[in-house]
Amino acid sequence: MSLGYIQAQADHSMFTFRTATSFTILLIYVDDVVLSGDCMTEIQRVKDFLHAHFRIKDLGKLRYFLGLEVARSKSGILLNQQKYALELLIDAGLLAAKPVSTPIVPTLSATQVQSPPLSDPSIYRRLIGRLLYLTTTRPDIAYVVHHLSQFVASPCDHHLTAAQRILRYLKNAPANGLFYPSHGSLNIRAFADSDWACCPLTRKSVTGFCIFIGDSLVAWRSKKQTTVSRSSSEAEYRALASLSCELQWFQYLFHDLGLPWHTASVHCDNRSAMYLAHNATFHERSKHIDIDCHGTRDKIRSGLLRLLPVSSANQVADMFTKSLSSSLFISGVSKLGLVNLLSPACGGLLPKSYISDSSPELIDPGPTHQVNFSFSHIIKPRGTNHDRWKNN
Repeated sequence: MSLGYIQAQADHSMFTFRTATSFTILLIYVDDVVLSGDCMTEIQRVKDFLHAHFRIKDLGKLRYFLGLEVARSKSGILLNQQKYALELLIDAGLLAAKPVSTPIVPTLSATQVQSPPLSDPSIYRRLIGRLLYLTTTRPDIAYVVHHLSQFVASPCDHHLTAAQRILRYLKNAPANGLFYPSHGSLNIRAFADSDWACCPLTRKSVTGFCIFIGDSLVAWRSKKQTTVSRSSSEAEYRALASLSCELQWFQYLFHDLGLPWHTASVHCDNRSAMYLAHNATFHERSKHIDIDCHGTRDKIRSGLLRLLPVSSANQVADMFTKSLSSSLFISGVSKLGLVNLLSPACGGLLPKSYISDSSPELIDPGPTHQVNFSFSHIIKPRGTNHDRWKNN
């Protein structure tokens, strides 16, 4: 604060500093600090200030952070968790297992199969917890991990088998990650979907949505709804309400970063839910719905978002609500923008030297778009364990 940094309202662990010619962001997680900006002089000023008040260790340009691996080039930044995924395979003894093309069998439900309970449930709980962290950069396993996390209280043998199938799927491409180009649009596209009454035990629906800035996936969710919906329209309407809350947070974040907000395009494949969001006179159909769900109408009127129809075949959020066949799943993953770091030259996104070198040096991206910055450094107090995430 004494250096002139302002705490962000959208995220209290983020601090920003702006001048007429530069912009710097400081992110704090416990005892780790990430500095990012377009002025190396300002970054050095902050490091000197922190070093004068604390014993810190400068780890240089950002490469690893809390298990996330950062690969950079002039084309952009790639985030993945390859090392974390390989450690999962090694710990489970599945490094040599035969890979599969999908993380879940489409015709099999974990709630419909009966099998003996696990003698040691902690194995399953530990595996699901680690897979949950892997979804930070792997949206393609978000739905199945969410589905299996419902059974951590009393897992059975078939639940562990289903979780191990996820590991066999990861064996296919452990280096898959999210790519964020250095030049791109700030226009926001979002997709919201639901699977009505899909849970045979509670008959609750599942909400799924994803948000893109330009062509880059920045947020996604797969979560069971808290109440039972009386119709598929109501389930979709609740999914839109969850998405509108997330978009509201993104608007606050854009404001903290000094970025212009353009009305987000939200794609929905349920016409009735769209009519319900626009028309407040459907009292008979909506009088039982929680009042907070109707906030979507206010967000539309305020210009935060606009609803657009989309066919079910082009509904990207579909893979966050249900298990899909192999062909539909592969098609859905291709729309998420996942990039395999180990593919030949990474599709031209990263230098071949980065792909082939096990200990590569990061490359300065040079002049970039305002949402991506030229330099990123990580610093931390000395005497702390930088790799403590390994034990999670």
